[in-house]
Amino acid sequence: MSLSTTEYLDILKEQVNNGQTASMIISGGSMSPFLEHGRDVIYFEKPDKPLKKGDIIFFQRDSGQYVVHRLIKKDDKGYYFIGDNQTETEGPIAKEKIFAIVTGAKRKGRNIGSKSFWWFFFAHIWINMIPLRRFLINSYKRIHGMLKN
Repeated sequence: MSLSTTEYLDILKEQVNNGQTASMIISGGSMSPFLEHGRDVIYFEKPDKPLKKGDIIFFQRDSGQYVVHRLIKKDDKGYYFIGDNQTETEGPIAKEKIFAIVTGAKRKGRNIGSKSFWWFFFAHIWINMIPLRRFLINSYKRIHGMLKN
């Protein structure tokens, strides 16, 4: 049996709506460097408290595409998000389009939660460094490349 990505995510969304925790391997590069495509796993569930800046949220765009990004702000028009590898915000997104909050991850093979250093760093420091991100990411890639050789 073969499922499309949308069908698969619809099943995970139903799990979450039924009060279960769901998990999936990250696809795409928008949450890099915190979460890497094909390497890391996220655990998510239905939000049970107000969302706050820095939370990793699972939502569905009007186009039907599912997205995992960080909440950057909220106003009367809706919620605004940004990926860790992005410099432009997206929004407003209606509250009804939000269906899960990421509560944990398996990053580089290790389970981490909101109390870990890297979770804290990306949720509270990196999110405030948007103007510097391109420079920092490019510098990291150059240094990382030199260390690999």
